[in-house]
Amino acid sequence: MRHKVGQRKLHRTTSHRLAMLNNMVTSLLEHGAIRTTVPKAKEVRPLAERIITLAKRGGLSNVRLAARTVKDRTVLQKVFSEYKERYASRPGGYTRIVRLGFRRGDAAEMALIELVDRPAKAPAAAETTEAPAEAKSEG
Repeated sequence: MRHKVGQRKLHRTTSHRLAMLNNMVTSLLEHGAIRTTVPKAKEVRPLAERIITLAKRGGLSNVRLAARTVKDRTVLQKVFSEYKERYASRPGGYTRIVRLGFRRGDAAEMALIELVDRPAKAPAAAETTEAPAEAKSEG
């Protein structure tokens, strides 16, 4: 029985696991969503939610606490400006895990972990057709 056992080991050493989870949290906060396996997504969720909670509280000490996990300075600034305002009225539950099925190579169960209330992106084809039209009208 696994009573009171803190987290999954994910078949990695402690340093490797912590570095991987920190990188995954940084990628999640940078891109808004990442595709990974279900156990990894379940491990990333509380770390990401804690970073957003620290951002909502604000202050230099909380920036330093968040910087221990989020190593990229631009992502850290994004969290403490954009995400702080976006999730100001939400009391928690900033992420969602959507199961995607099984990976073809090794049948690992895949999931999409994403931030709740993230803005939908426009289709890439529409963006590429608008850019040359603007360049022609200006020149």
